[in-house]
Amino acid sequence: MDQLGHLDSDEIEVAAGHEREQLEGWVPELATEAEVREALEKAFDYRGDITITRKDGSQVQGYLFDRRSGSTLENSFVRIIPTDNKTKLNIAYSDVAALAFTGRDNAAGKTFDAWVKKYWEKKAAGEKNIQIEPEKLD
Repeated sequence: MDQLGHLDSDEIEVAAGHEREQLEGWVPELATEAEVREALEKAFDYRGDITITRKDGSQVQGYLFDRRSGSTLENSFVRIIPTDNKTKLNIAYSDVAALAFTGRDNAAGKTFDAWVKKYWEKKAAGEKNIQIEPEKLD
């Protein structure tokens, strides 16, 4: 602590992160309204592409970037940017027949806890000016 009572950055306790679910490759059951809502909420948090099969059999693959949860499946929507077209689409929850987490999860393995561990290893080795740097995407 310095003379003013402020904590030094080395003294700050790091809060533990939470474990991310492994969703890549998952095809959830969508038998009930609750399962549809839960699966689409997880798809919103997912950092990779998903594939939605609509009830008419057509498929949309892309990044789910937003969702609007209404009182029914008919007035609840996901917003997706298709991989083959940059026009954003709205798809009603009630129109979703199947969902698959088909793309690579770009956030997998890149937790803050992993960075903190690397930070302390570098600090213990005497390194200075340790920064958060983005990892290269494949």
